[in-house]
Amino acid sequence: MTEQTAAIAHFAGRLAFETDVSDVAAEIGASTTGWVLIDSRSQESWDQGHVPGAIHLPTREIAERATAVVPDGVRVVTYCWGPGCNGATRAALEFAKLGYPVKEMIGGFEYWAREGLPVETAAGIERRQSDPLTAPRGIACAC
Repeated sequence: MTEQTAAIAHFAGRLAFETDVSDVAAEIGASTTGWVLIDSRSQESWDQGHVPGAIHLPTREIAERATAVVPDGVRVVTYCWGPGCNGATRAALEFAKLGYPVKEMIGGFEYWAREGLPVETAAGIERRQSDPLTAPRGIACAC
């Protein structure tokens, strides 16, 4: 296998199993159906804030509860705290073992909140000010 072939396979594989917060926000905004967003963090983390519409299912409970929470064959997108945490990867692995089509939301909740996207708590839904290093004002990533 050439280096070019290996690189193509590597990056195509990542795109097949990863998504980012902007793409997830776009799917939510477009009311795309046929998928669920799973927050794999602890109860305490969930209570601090989560993506509106996400389902709370901590990683340690996926094997036992997934089939009761997520219909068979529905695409799953997992997230955890952020890029310094591999909790979403572990959660995605658990769903893959159960046969679900799955992707990991890279950036996690940290980048969701830092990009100024809606955050839900017991008090309701709020939008925090975006971090200009993750979502520069007036500049489109266009990626």
